[in-house]
Amino acid sequence: MELTELLNSCTLCPRGCKVNRAGGERGYCGAGKDIVIARVSLHQWEEPCISFKNGSGTVFFSNCCLKCCFCQNYEISARGKGFTVTVSELADIFLKLQSRGADNINLVTPTPYTLHIIKALDKVRGELKIPVVYNCGGYESTETLEMLRSYVDIFLPDLKYYSSDMSCVYSRAENYFEKASAAIKKMAELTGKPLFDENGKMLKGVIVRHLVLPNGRHDTARLIEWLSQNFEKDEILVSLMSQFVPVYKAFEHKALSRRTSTFEYNYAADLLEKSGFDGYMQKRSSADTDFIPQFHSEKHFDFNVKNN
Repeated sequence: MELTELLNSCTLCPRGCKVNRAGGERGYCGAGKDIVIARVSLHQWEEPCISFKNGSGTVFFSNCCLKCCFCQNYEISARGKGFTVTVSELADIFLKLQSRGADNINLVTPTPYTLHIIKALDKVRGELKIPVVYNCGGYESTETLEMLRSYVDIFLPDLKYYSSDMSCVYSRAENYFEKASAAIKKMAELTGKPLFDENGKMLKGVIVRHLVLPNGRHDTARLIEWLSQNFEKDEILVSLMSQFVPVYKAFEHKALSRRTSTFEYNYAADLLEKSGFDGYMQKRSSADTDFIPQFHSEKHFDFNVKNN
């Protein structure tokens, strides 16, 4: 089936808008028929096994099927800032990042453009030798993930909420946990257990990220419990994040109008340590707006620049 046919009635994410993106309509996410990206760079602020030595070759895609009120990347996820590239240009970006020493290709918020990405990866099949990372918010369709079989090596999903009340208020997705939990199980099926090279660079597997929210530690506890009940300890990695900073519309919610406290983060970290999962604990100093990347509205490629 051609790309345009699949976009005639888009159901790539759990929203299932069924809008005719090929005909010029835009879905809930804000994406239309063209690929829109906002940043290409070598990124060193991912988990150590992803950023590794030279940096992760990140491509930040604009528009998002979640509408998180606290999103640090709201300029691109909610407001659609970015510039248009073709499938051929995207394929060329992948190869250029590889030639600059990127340790992987990191597709950030890629869901609305899954079909375009598959086309681009088809163009570089045989030439692209580094892992492909699917870096997403966790709100995914298992049918769309199945399309990525043999295309994606590493999944890097968020697992944001257990509570449907929280997901409804903060991300306008009442069914978030239902969809994200099924998606993460599917991701683990697609990649198998985490695999690393002799130097510790990740080659395949799943890293589940969870951002500890202010006033959200009990929800975090339920998520860690769910992971423990549904995955073997060597089946996935877990990354506990502390980078929450109130931005965008977070101040509209009293519970989100401050940083996560040290007590809240340590409470979650203790639970994760007791769970037995391997993974990562983010430094408390990461809760700073200085770590938010710069995004571009006109074509701009930072192939040789790290974290600018």
